[in-house]
Amino acid sequence: MTGAAPGFARARLLALLLPAGLMAGALGSQYLGGLHPCEMCHWQRWPHDAAIVLALFAFAVKTPGWQRALVWLAALGIAISGLIGVFHAGVEYGWWEGITKCTSIPGASGDIMADIMAAPLIRCDEAPWSLFGISLAGYNAILSLGGAAFIARLLTKRV
Repeated sequence: MTGAAPGFARARLLALLLPAGLMAGALGSQYLGGLHPCEMCHWQRWPHDAAIVLALFAFAVKTPGWQRALVWLAALGIAISGLIGVFHAGVEYGWWEGITKCTSIPGASGDIMADIMAAPLIRCDEAPWSLFGISLAGYNAILSLGGAAFIARLLTKRV
């Protein structure tokens, strides 16, 4: 078996399957469900894309040290997506304000027509879907942070 820790094979597989599954869900909700992403939704996707590539490289390289490093980097990408999800969910729930124009309120600048014309089609501060009061950004945060922590646990576990 490659890698130093007994849980390495599972960690490497999870580092690939978790972001791939979350991206499949995001793309499926977009193209099949009609839930178009806002700017912050896209921000959450980028670290998952990077994690998928890193995990694929972890399967391709033969050096155990490089494999472990790539899985750690993939877990970091997954965690970063989760942290962006926490921020995005907080914006959706009104816990804090967003940092982009996709949370702008028409009329805020005083020129109502200019604000309306500059407003994004998909707003970051409105959850287009939720289940049990948790938005897609919230589910991404929960699954990504939990998954990254589990991958880290598998990588550090000694039997």
